[in-house]
Amino acid sequence: MKDRERNDKKKSWLWPGLIGMALGILLILSLNGKFFGTEADKAAPPLQLAESAKADDDNRESEVTAAVKKAKDSVVSVANFQGGNIWEGNTVAKAGSGSGVIYKKDGSKALVVTNHHVIEGASQLEITLNNGNKLPAELLGSDPLTDLAVLSVDASEIEDVIELGDSENLLPGASAIAIGNPLGFLEGTVTKGVISASERTMPVDIDQNGAVDWQTEVIQTDASINPGNSGGALIDINGELIGINSSKIAQDAVEGIGFAIPIHVALPVLEDLEQHGEVRRPYLGVGPVSLQDIPSQYWEETLKLPGNVTEGVIIMEVSPGSPAAEAGLQKLDVIVEIEGKKIKTVPDLRSFLYKDAKSGDTIDITFYRGGDKQEVKVTLENGN
Repeated sequence: MKDRERNDKKKSWLWPGLIGMALGILLILSLNGKFFGTEADKAAPPLQLAESAKADDDNRESEVTAAVKKAKDSVVSVANFQGGNIWEGNTVAKAGSGSGVIYKKDGSKALVVTNHHVIEGASQLEITLNNGNKLPAELLGSDPLTDLAVLSVDASEIEDVIELGDSENLLPGASAIAIGNPLGFLEGTVTKGVISASERTMPVDIDQNGAVDWQTEVIQTDASINPGNSGGALIDINGELIGINSSKIAQDAVEGIGFAIPIHVALPVLEDLEQHGEVRRPYLGVGPVSLQDIPSQYWEETLKLPGNVTEGVIIMEVSPGSPAAEAGLQKLDVIVEIEGKKIKTVPDLRSFLYKDAKSGDTIDITFYRGGDKQEVKVTLENGN
């Protein structure tokens, strides 16, 4: 009996102590909840950063989708049909397709820019709007040198015209969005990347003879550009047209190298094509070959050039009655400068004539004939 009483006394003493300890622990946890509880989770920097990053992603996403929404209805599919008149029993077949961009409304007509190589050889052209409607298109003119062409369509069904952007002040790393119709049936495809380089020059061999005819200015982008995208739109984050998608480097070891013609380079060409059906360029009247494209043994033996002259353009032909002929230039003269600017290759010569000069200009040409350095003034004419 005495043992039971002693045990009951011990139990009566332990319970208040245990309850007190538990209450103390709960009080401590409650007072320090900012370190141990829910409030601490809410205030933790990692969660704040994650929410901020998500918000930034949402903002960027909305900018891109807004840009695409603004521009996509002005991008069309262009079909190239070749062959005779189907109503006369001749075969007309679709030979290829690409993309185009509605860039202007002019009265009852809307104008579409695309690539020359998209419409080359076509007997009939047709565009497909983003809503699926098809319209016959008329070719106003094309230019193989810049790979641009202008089509005209009935404007009554055209509601969207793209807004032109600024391609002269592009920064590497800025967003670039390509819209087009890859493979001829994936209409309205959107790919996104960046401006990889804003000022590139790419060699162009128009006649496929292995010699470079022209150095064209392009924008380099890593936005995917696939067959059928040619002639489509490269837009900026504001949904404005900064380039006409033109080509890509298609090699197994190469990824993300595509090119677009800057809109500021394209516009003067488009204006000529609209008004004249061709690009009107100054005319000199010579058949040129780069000095570097002939064996060096002829530089001294045939052309009699001094040893320090290793670059220039050889005149292989002079057209009768041309500005060059009127000025007295002859076959095998070697042009080395125009207006003090070094002329090292045929693309340099064409670049000066087509970019720096205009019809009616009188230019100073420095050349070598039989080893003697000479100068002559030539008045350029309109070549078309």
